[in-house]
Amino acid sequence: MTKGIFALAAAALAVTAAPASAGASSFTVINATGAGLSSLAIRRTGTDNWQPLSAAPAVGAASSVAFSDPDCAFDLKATVAGNGTATWSGINLCGTNRLTLRRRPSGETWVDYD
Repeated sequence: MTKGIFALAAAALAVTAAPASAGASSFTVINATGAGLSSLAIRRTGTDNWQPLSAAPAVGAASSVAFSDPDCAFDLKATVAGNGTATWSGINLCGTNRLTLRRRPSGETWVDYD
């Protein structure tokens, strides 16, 4: 029984000693949508507050985004040349530094993490 108590105490210490999540940080966005992007904006998932980003990479190009936020889940929205807007929802920006934005002709969007 004593060994079990010590094991539980050690497990509790290991959990509390783990470092806190650093949140989202700067990343590179790659445009693999098949069209140019004229603007790119970001918001925390579940909010309505879109913030413009300075990045709007051309087709096949990459742009660096200086970013820092304690949260991890974000949405990106772009104005796509000749195709209106596209939104990528629920992007996890914690622990990643490269995102590839993809879009099918049907309008379906997804992100590949590098």
